[in-house]
Amino acid sequence: MDNVTAVRVGKLPDDSPYMKPFRLYYTQCGKEKNWDLVKAHDSVAIITFNTTRNKLVLVKQFRPAVYYGLIAEDFEKTGKVDLKKHHPKEAITLELCAGIIDKNIPINEIAREELIEECGYDVPVERIEEVMRYRSGVGTTGSLQILYYVEVTDDDKINGAGGGIEDEIIEVVEMSIDEAKEMMKQGSEHTSPPAFLFGILWFLTNKAPKFQN
Repeated sequence: MDNVTAVRVGKLPDDSPYMKPFRLYYTQCGKEKNWDLVKAHDSVAIITFNTTRNKLVLVKQFRPAVYYGLIAEDFEKTGKVDLKKHHPKEAITLELCAGIIDKNIPINEIAREELIEECGYDVPVERIEEVMRYRSGVGTTGSLQILYYVEVTDDDKINGAGGGIEDEIIEVVEMSIDEAKEMMKQGSEHTSPPAFLFGILWFLTNKAPKFQN
């Protein structure tokens, strides 16, 4: 996963299917203003708990945006990417199972597909519970994310499934409730996104107590 080489930075092509930068002009309280934005897909995220082993099911993957955040200051000074100073493993994130909404099907079906593709569990949509809808990237994209919760068992696992599709490289990991609590202590530091941290806190508050003696 961290076998990343030949890193370079370039301009975003106009035909990107994922990001469309633009500028929004508006008048607020009589003053003309503008704001630079990026049009991006809405998405789903799924808090997944395996009740057979009492473990959260999470994913790890290399995130280029996180890596650029690490190298940006040096790159802007030198125009070079120092892979020895900033190893790609530093940009491997721990996240919820998630994916973009890019199909014309019910959103909970998209969540079900992501659960199969990334984690290897297949459950009917009736077992996937919507938790909340919120806006992410409020300073740049304002895109919608729908957060779900699902309980799975070992019987729901599909042999050979999970880990992503096509050229995705995703590692499925498990975390106990106690490990999740430890991770959320004050002063801890993460490369994980806020939606992941919020999802874990929601689980610990609303679902975890019934699984602990």
